[in-house]
Amino acid sequence: MKNMTLEQFANVVASNEPVPGGGSVAAVCGMLSAALSEMVANLTIGKKKYVEHEKEMFEIKEKASQLKSKLMDYIEKDSNAYNTVMDAYRLPKETPEEKEIRKLAIEEGSKLAAAIPLEVAYTSYEIMHLAEAVVLRGNSNAITDALVAAMLTRTAVLSALLNVRVNLSSISDEEFTVRYKEKSDLLEAKILNYEKKILEYSPF
Repeated sequence: MKNMTLEQFANVVASNEPVPGGGSVAAVCGMLSAALSEMVANLTIGKKKYVEHEKEMFEIKEKASQLKSKLMDYIEKDSNAYNTVMDAYRLPKETPEEKEIRKLAIEEGSKLAAAIPLEVAYTSYEIMHLAEAVVLRGNSNAITDALVAAMLTRTAVLSALLNVRVNLSSISDEEFTVRYKEKSDLLEAKILNYEKKILEYSPF
């Protein structure tokens, strides 16, 4: 999917196929927030006005590029995880043995389908630190781009967490579901508070 044009990706999302869906789009939002953070860092590097922050901007540029690539890979990983669940539901269920095999496959597939978006959420959350830095110390001519990066990060995290939660309903492992719900709730609160803090820096 990462080799698709933007138009091709949008069209396949818009089709009647279930994937790529919301989980992959969450990863796209995270990828774009990293790209914007990297852009603002690039627009800051080499400017005399920001020479004291140049080392930090180089570090942000490198980190944002790494996160961008990681999230690009998650676009397809999320779709593959969903397909794993769908394949499990298609397994035969005529005999008790087949039913048990199918049940276990659905359980394991659902765990994977919850784990991947949680990784997307955590990876996207890392971008918020970069967005805050470029809002505060990046090229002021690009502050709106930095603020959009922060807002896209929030969208990526919350969207990914929705996909975590929807898969928990298919998992009977109570320890797993409680742990993932706690992680999701904590991360949701953190990202909302962080975004609010960053948007307060806006001069507009």
